[in-house]
Amino acid sequence: MSELEQPAAVEETAPESSSGEPLTTRTARGIRDFVDRIADSSPARLAVIVFVIVDLGFALLLWLPVSAQHGRVTHFVDAVFTATSAVTVTGLTTVSTADQWSLFGQVVILVAIQVGGLGTLTLTSILALAIGRKLGLKSKLITQEALNIGRLGEVGSLLQIIVITSISIEAALAVVLSVGFLAEGEPLGTALWHGVFYAISSFNNAGFTPHTDGLVPYDHAGATAWLILLPVCLGVIVGSLGFPVVLVLRQVGFRFNRWNLNAKLTVVTTGILLVLAWVLFLAVEWSNPATLGGKSVAERIFQGFFASVMMRSGGFNLVDMPDTSQVTLLLTDAMMFAGGGSASTAGGIKVTTLAVVFLAILAEARGDQSVIAFFRTIPDSVLRIAISVIMMGASVVLLGSAVMVAVTHLPLDHVLFEVISAYATCGLSTGVSAASPDIGKYALSVIMLVGRIGTNTVATALALRSRRRLYSYPEERPIIG
Repeated sequence: MSELEQPAAVEETAPESSSGEPLTTRTARGIRDFVDRIADSSPARLAVIVFVIVDLGFALLLWLPVSAQHGRVTHFVDAVFTATSAVTVTGLTTVSTADQWSLFGQVVILVAIQVGGLGTLTLTSILALAIGRKLGLKSKLITQEALNIGRLGEVGSLLQIIVITSISIEAALAVVLSVGFLAEGEPLGTALWHGVFYAISSFNNAGFTPHTDGLVPYDHAGATAWLILLPVCLGVIVGSLGFPVVLVLRQVGFRFNRWNLNAKLTVVTTGILLVLAWVLFLAVEWSNPATLGGKSVAERIFQGFFASVMMRSGGFNLVDMPDTSQVTLLLTDAMMFAGGGSASTAGGIKVTTLAVVFLAILAEARGDQSVIAFFRTIPDSVLRIAISVIMMGASVVLLGSAVMVAVTHLPLDHVLFEVISAYATCGLSTGVSAASPDIGKYALSVIMLVGRIGTNTVATALALRSRRRLYSYPEERPIIG
């Protein structure tokens, strides 16, 4: 056979579509178009999808044998629960972080906390800023939805503040905490690791601890304990204020009269709740031998302050919550439900929501026609959103408590506490998470996701469509009260 008669060699190429595009290119284009359609139709729905995907990714990493301590087996439900608790910066656990997870597993948890604290939706935009690209309108809209920013022009600067603030504060906390752990007698490597872990966990209000007994061993009057407990408190407080407040502080400093309304409401309400919880905790637990009864006056006062900081979102504790009185559990329920600042690492319905509703009640009692705060009128639309957030949050807690009581058969007060802690992404526990069956752990995981993403965001994401009514009906006042 001559060379002309030999069959030509067939060059292997990627399968092509009818339009001539390789299959991989067409698939990538299809995925991108699908994501674009979701982003265009509902950024909130995209938020839910991204959080779930990230959550499952970290769950699979924790399920790997390398994530567990030698000789320990990780059940999938515990991997899912821990990953969800880390991504939602909650801090509830079904297994001991120190005993169950290897160093690799603890690093995975720490990365999940950092990702959850910054917000998975903002990371892409942050990377775009880091390589010098401008944010497009779609990226700004998505980030605006995730961070609850009023003006699109603030998105880029706020994203930069998030990165700079997070790294700077966490680095400073890590240095001080490492010195504290060194002073407590830990080896250099261990002290550095624990300093970094607690810095990230406290600033992101996560409540995870790499110690078996958490921070309880550092509950003493020694000077070294102050280098551990006070930085943890400071990290929780700053993280709970919210990045929009940090942006205001960076722009105008501590000149209160130049702050915007959001910053004023957040800081003032946070301070009021902090002092209120501090005083009430001391009043109730002062003589309780299981909590503060056997301690010195200075230790009682400081532990009251520590508890008041952690009640709303921190999740760290120096006393076991089951040892506290029923009144303290109820007080903590209320503080956890209130939560921290908007667009912060804290959870709950947010202190601004609570402040707006309180101001509305005050205006109604005075007979005012509008809700006013710091010489600014709050729109009626904001009040409707605040009421919606509270009602939806209460509905999630009510439904979640009913499910958990049915599947665990545990006391209602402990179940209610755990469900509020999960919804508010606080992390304080009465032991219900670890004692729950698998279905209860999955239920709490869903509650943590709903609490972190936000009830309003979830409701928007699940809505089939949204529309604007172009007409209005005549007004008629029903009888209220």
